[in-house]
Order: sequence, then C-alpha cells, then structure tokens
Amino acid sequence: MTDIRKVLLIDENPAHAEAFREALLKAKDDPFQGEWVQTLAQSIKRLREKTVWAIFASLSLPDSQGLDTINKLVQAAPGVPILVMGGAQDEDLSTEALRRGAKDYVLNGHIGAYSFGRAMRHLSERKTAEELLFTERERASVTLNSIGDAVLSTDILGSVTYLNVVAEKMTGWTCAEAFGKPLVEVFQIIDGTTRKTSPNPMELAIRENKTVKLTPNCILIKRDGSEYSIEDSAAPIHDRSGSITGAVIVFHDVTATRAITEEMSHLAQHDILTDLPNRLLLKDRISQAIVAAHRNHAKVAVLFVDLDGFKGINDTLGHAVGDNVLQSVGKRLVSCVRSSDTVSRQGGDEFVVLLSEIKEPSDASITARKILTAVSTSQSIDQHDLQLTASIGVSTYPEDGQDAETLLKSADTAMYECKKRGDNTYQFFKPDMNTRTIERQTIEADLRGALKRQEFVLHYQPKINLQTGKITGAEALIRWLHPARGLVPPLQFIPIAEESGLILVIGRWVLAEACRQAQDWIDAGLHPTPVAVNVSSSEFRSEGFLKNLRAILKDTRLDPRYLELELTESVLMQHAESSASVLGALKSIGVRLAIDDFGTGYSSLSYLKRFPIDCLKIDQSFVRDIATDSDDATIVSAVITMAKSLKRRVIAEGVETDAQVKFLQAHACDEAQGYYFSKPIMAHQIATLLETGITPLPLKSPSASKHDFVGKSPS
Repeated sequence: MTDIRKVLLIDENPAHAEAFREALLKAKDDPFQGEWVQTLAQSIKRLREKTVWAIFASLSLPDSQGLDTINKLVQAAPGVPILVMGGAQDEDLSTEALRRGAKDYVLNGHIGAYSFGRAMRHLSERKTAEELLFTERERASVTLNSIGDAVLSTDILGSVTYLNVVAEKMTGWTCAEAFGKPLVEVFQIIDGTTRKTSPNPMELAIRENKTVKLTPNCILIKRDGSEYSIEDSAAPIHDRSGSITGAVIVFHDVTATRAITEEMSHLAQHDILTDLPNRLLLKDRISQAIVAAHRNHAKVAVLFVDLDGFKGINDTLGHAVGDNVLQSVGKRLVSCVRSSDTVSRQGGDEFVVLLSEIKEPSDASITARKILTAVSTSQSIDQHDLQLTASIGVSTYPEDGQDAETLLKSADTAMYECKKRGDNTYQFFKPDMNTRTIERQTIEADLRGALKRQEFVLHYQPKINLQTGKITGAEALIRWLHPARGLVPPLQFIPIAEESGLILVIGRWVLAEACRQAQDWIDAGLHPTPVAVNVSSSEFRSEGFLKNLRAILKDTRLDPRYLELELTESVLMQHAESSASVLGALKSIGVRLAIDDFGTGYSSLSYLKRFPIDCLKIDQSFVRDIATDSDDATIVSAVITMAKSLKRRVIAEGVETDAQVKFLQAHACDEAQGYYFSKPIMAHQIATLLETGITPLPLKSPSASKHDFVGKSPS
C-alpha cells in the first residue's frame, strides 16, 4: 500500500482552505491527505505531534508575518518542502523565502483548486527526482569511497568540488574544507627528480578536452608536508550538451611500488656484497666516459684490480672473513679516486676502477700506486691482522680500445701479465700481450678436455740414498702429451691451470694416479717405494683436500707411509697457523711431509720446528754451484746441519755433477735426485730400476749429456 502524503495548510483565509480541500478531492489517484490550521502556533504544535509531507504557508498570519514564518517553519520541520503564499506586494519576500529553504510560491490572486493541485504535483515530482538524485549520489559516493584510488574533481574555474575518502587521506583535506578552494592549494604536485612544481593536469585536460596522464615521477605533497609518489590521469567533465563543466583526476599511491622498482633497478646494477656498481653499470659508465672524452679531447683509463692470494683467505679463514675483506677493499678503492670516477666489483676478488677524463696515462699510474698502497696497508678483520697485495692491469682510451668491452679486455690482459711479474705491482697494456693472452686461452681451453681425453701422464724421478746408492723413493712429475703440440712442459700449463682453478682437478688426478702406481709396484713384488707428489697452494687450502686424500688412499689400498706430499715454503707460511693444523691432520693420516724448494721462500724457524715435517728438499738453485760458489756451499752446509739438528731428512735437488755428489756426501746429505742419476722416466722404467738398481756409488763421471739416462736403462 502506498504511503499517504500529508499536506499541512497554514492560512486564515477560508476561501483558500476551500480551494485546498477541493484540490485534495480532485487528486483521487494521488495519496494526498490535507489538514488546515490558521496560525503559526497551531502549525508548530501540529508539527511536533505528527510529520507531514509538505507545508503550504501564508506569509501573512495572525501571529506571524513574512520571513519570520518561513524561518520558524524550517526550524520546526527541517527537510520538509514549503510552498509560500503571498500577495503581489510580497513577491520580493517570496523570492527571499526561496533562498531560505522554500521550494515554490503562489500569489494570492492565483490561489485555487487548480493551482493547489498543480503545486502538489510539482512538489511530488520534485521530491521523487530529488530522492532519485540522492540515491544516485549515495550510490556514487559509496562507490567512489569504496575504490582504492583517490578521486578529486573541480569546476571549470579550477575550484575543488569533490574529494573521496582516499583523496581526503592523501591530500590531508576533507571534502568540506577543500570545497571551493583552488586546486593548486589542495593538490600540490612536484617532479620527483627536479623538485619543481609539476604542470596542473586538470588545466591540461580542460584545455585539450581529453584524458591526460600525470607527469612521470610525480610527487604529491600532503597538507602536513609528507609525500606520496602518485600516478594516473585527469579527464574533463561534460554536461548533457557536451560542454566542459570541470575536470576529475583519479590517482593512487605508488610510493611502495616505485621504491621496490628503484631497489630492483639498483640491485640489477650493483654488487650485493659491496654495493659498488657491477659489470653492467660499469660498461654503461665507460661508454659514457668515452663519449665525453671524445668530445673534450681527453682520455679514459680502466684499471683492472685483482687481489693476490685472496682465495687462501677464503679457504683458511672462511667466507665471512673473505666477504668483510672485499667490503673493506671496496671502500679503500673508493677513497683513492675522485667522485667523478667509478669503482666497480666484477665478482670474486676482482675490481675495476674507471678514471674518466684524464689528461695523460701517467695520471692512471698515480692512481694505481695509490691503490697498491691502500690495499697493502694492514687491516684488522674479525680479529685477524691481514695484509693483502694487488695486481693491476691498466688500459687507456683511445690507445687500447674504442669501446668498453675492449678496454676491459685490455686491462684484464695487462693484469695477467702483471701477475707473471710478481705481486703488488701494475702494468699498462701492450699490443703484444694479446698474442700471449690468446695462447693462454687456447691452452686453458685444451686443458679442460685433457683429463677426459687421457692426455696426461706421470713420469717419475728416482731419489737416491747418497751413502748406499739405493733408490729410496720417486717424485711424480706430470707431463701433458698434447695431440698437436706434443709434449707440453709443465711450466707452460701448470700456472694456467692454477689461475683457472683447473689445478684442483688435475691435482686430484695426479695424487690418485701416483698412489695407484705405487701400489702397482708393491703388488708386482717390487720393494715398496714411497712416491712423492707436489701439492699446490690451491689444493692444500681447498675444503675437501683431506677428505679426498683419505678416499684416494682407501681406493688404491696404498699404505699412507708410502706417500710423501711436497709443499713449498710459501704455501706453508702464507697462513702458518692454519697450515700447522692441516699438517697435523695429514700427519695423523700417516703420510710423509716434505718442504720443497727449501731456501727460496721465507721460513720462520719457530714454525719450521713446530711443523711435523719429515724432509727438507734443498732447491737446485743452491745445489748448482756448491762446488764453485762458496756462498752456495755455505748455505747448503748450513741447511744440512740445521735439518740434522731438527732430525729431518735432507734431499738435494737438481744434482748433475760428480763434484756436487761428493760435496753432498762429505756433508752427510741423506738423499739426492737429479739428472746425474736419472731424468724423470716412465713408470715401467722405474720398475726396472727397482729390480736392477742404480750403478753403485761412487758413480761414474758424468761425461755424457745430462739428458742421457744414467744407470741400467731398459732397452
């Protein structure tokens, strides 16, 4: 059932009341119900008791006149539509009444059943339209306040007309506070890069009558001064005729998204450990530096910095210490260059320094020396006092390359040449280095498949007891039988194997093959002969060295006492404390230990006493001239005496002459090896010697070439 619409007539004129009653009777199809009172007081009392749908009120009542009537009715029945009635002289009052809340007015001379009926229909239609509009506005308001985007609108003059809840939160203005204010006051935006005021997108949308995007990297300044990164668009608002009446902007907060994007961009261009530019960003900066240098007739330098012996720190002190060292070195490198230069980490222990717009290559020399000094200065990392050195290769534009990739390659090549000269130095690129680099790369490539193709073979050089002339052992020496190059000397491929890391794989093969061969000799019924194997620094420091050694001894069934590991002084003294620990573990396995090339490195006698070493091998550089050089003779004599006092065996390397043998015998040297007795030979030749023996001492004079086999050689 339709609700009854109650209409209240306030008028003292009975004729008007009759017309009102007649209008109600004629409106049979409309649910109107009328009530008539003659005074304002009666109407106020009535309004307190019951609600009404509409009020028809005269501006001339017995107890109230003019606008005072309207004011009191609006106060008594807020929201109820009011129609006022007055004479022609009251037309101005009627107009003012409309401004104060009345919905319509009728002149007294035109009051009748028809005018009352028409007025009620108009009020009904207006009420329905207002309710529909209110519903639509509520629906729109709920929708706009439910979405995640901020919505702000203006009129054609740029004054704010609306903000939804999100816009209120982001701008710091309520809709009521912002209403009517200029857009630039409520919606302050700047360019995030320049920090300058950005163009007003609403003005552009209105001027061009189209949807426009916000400027990139746009920042909204909130009312309290805080900032949001925002993005989206503004569009013009049209009325029914298509005319522009204002504009609306829809925007949302992208602060977190933009921060993540910037962070991802930073991570893509920077090293995670040191936060220095990575290779990708470095190449871009080198390219930019080349363009600038070409324009300004300047030069560019690229310094490739490689830390010497860094792998030993990682292997002995752990990767956490190694990471701290790399971070420390990165900071030291940055302190050596200008703010316009770039320090980049390439990975591992490799860094690259870009010097932009230098005048002469000598400027790069100054920086290289600064870096060498900075890196070599002692640093304390996790309670470890460490002292590093570096090797630096230098290339310059335009001499050594016209692009980033070539300059990097040239600097890298120069760095490798620098490594050959020794640690803690720098080297400028020279064109002939490329030839050597290509040769090195070719050898490295061939090395990677040499094991799989079974191109390596072990030769063995016997060790001789200088008192009895009997074979006391054999040193295993690797040879590479290259299918095209023939026999490649170890000095040509071992350094490359160490630089590339292949020495670990090759070293494991040598150790396994030597142990297998020693056991084969024993299985053949020959006198057990210890086999000696050289161990590189990389192998000795590698994490799985001990585990691998135990596995090899188990697989080959070789008694550990028949294996002797030879290590150089530099390997042991590089990290003496950790070396002592590893040597102790090796000794517990039961293998023999020897210091190779003794006298060529730096030894601490206190450590030498602590190390569980079985044997000292005197380097051939001292043995060579012991019969003719008094200094070498004194050194060798002192080493033998010291070794005896420490109860260590002594072996002399590189023995080639009868005079050398006699000197060593006279000074009670235990053993010797060298071409005087035998060059390195195949395993089956060693087996023959183990059966027949070496020519008894005193040995014959070495009149033959030192490359000839001495002793009873198999046919």
